[in-house]
Amino acid sequence: MTTCRLCGSSNLAGVLDLGATPPCERFLTEEMLGEPEITYPLHLRICADCRLAQIPPLITPEETFTEYAYFSSYSTSWVRHARAYVDDAVERLRPSFVVEVASNDGYLLRHVVERGIRCLGIEPSANVGRAAKEAGVPTRTAFLGPETGAAVRAEHGPADLVVANNVYAHVPDVVGFTEGLRALVADDGWVSIEVQHLLTLVELNQYDTIYHEHFQYYTVASARRALATGGLALVDVELLPTHGGSIRLWARPEDAAGEPSDRVVEVLDREKAAGLHDMSGYVEFADRVATLRRDLLRFLVDAAAKGRTVVGYGAPGKGNTLLNHCGIRPDLLRYTVDRNPYKHGRYTPGVRIPILPPERIALDRPDYVLVLPWNLREEITGQLAYVREWGGRLVFPIPALEVV
Repeated sequence: MTTCRLCGSSNLAGVLDLGATPPCERFLTEEMLGEPEITYPLHLRICADCRLAQIPPLITPEETFTEYAYFSSYSTSWVRHARAYVDDAVERLRPSFVVEVASNDGYLLRHVVERGIRCLGIEPSANVGRAAKEAGVPTRTAFLGPETGAAVRAEHGPADLVVANNVYAHVPDVVGFTEGLRALVADDGWVSIEVQHLLTLVELNQYDTIYHEHFQYYTVASARRALATGGLALVDVELLPTHGGSIRLWARPEDAAGEPSDRVVEVLDREKAAGLHDMSGYVEFADRVATLRRDLLRFLVDAAAKGRTVVGYGAPGKGNTLLNHCGIRPDLLRYTVDRNPYKHGRYTPGVRIPILPPERIALDRPDYVLVLPWNLREEITGQLAYVREWGGRLVFPIPALEVV
């Protein structure tokens, strides 16, 4: 990558080089174990001009999202989060037509359907989109760009509310995607975007959320610049605990926007104080990641030397960044489990750890369970409460190694 995908600058500075890994959602079948795997560089860079954090667009969205392994509804806390969002947005905005981009399996729009509000999901993955349709959520299989946005508007009319949760980082053509958002939304409508906050990613060592599906990582400052490329203005921001720390951006077409809220100013000030509006805030990030890697490996090696059994919980994309960066293989992590049946009987990319149903943990009674989706700590701690019955303990690798 030689130029910034937002501003076109060639002034890119390396921040964190994680080597080369396979795509994080390309889970392997038994038959694929004898085949080679392609790996791609995973190197986070910052544009010194517009400050957008980004990795090279080495994998196209079509390669990742045409057939996708992630179904949002398998996370009960995420479904609750979506319901709370819909309750609040409908109460405040009273929309008559809602469009969600990257609507997955209908985890959010099903709450809109329940309220009798007209809605449409735009979902590129045919398999998860099919699950949404089966759940009664109208869904169009497509990637969003200016043309798709214009076509949907022409067919269905402009949307009072356009929702784009956990997708703004997944699009290499951020300008075209933003133009698509503007095409969808009414001239006096609202666009709501949830995306991980680069501030918490850096401050809390959440480096495992850097993977090839995520092409860029946003501060409020860089997100505001990105929105402006499509004629959208940032008017408000909320700080959320999801994914270890996210931002909910509220934007409107420029002519309807008005002045940004005090919360926008406050978060911009926090980012500036943390050194994220220049390069100073990134200086020690790579050193902290190296320490985290050594601590986790030391724990796993010591556990193996003592004859202790360690298994994993969850097979999220972020877990595959962690496993591959640390070089953790089945000799240190016997297997991992996941609630998504799509992944059962498959293997994690790169390090090839078997993925089994969650019931396997109770059968094997391991000494330790390494929680890979650490961002769902409260939910998973409750799900794994039974592990204490035999004296087992949970291990959380981020923001620092913790055995509980």
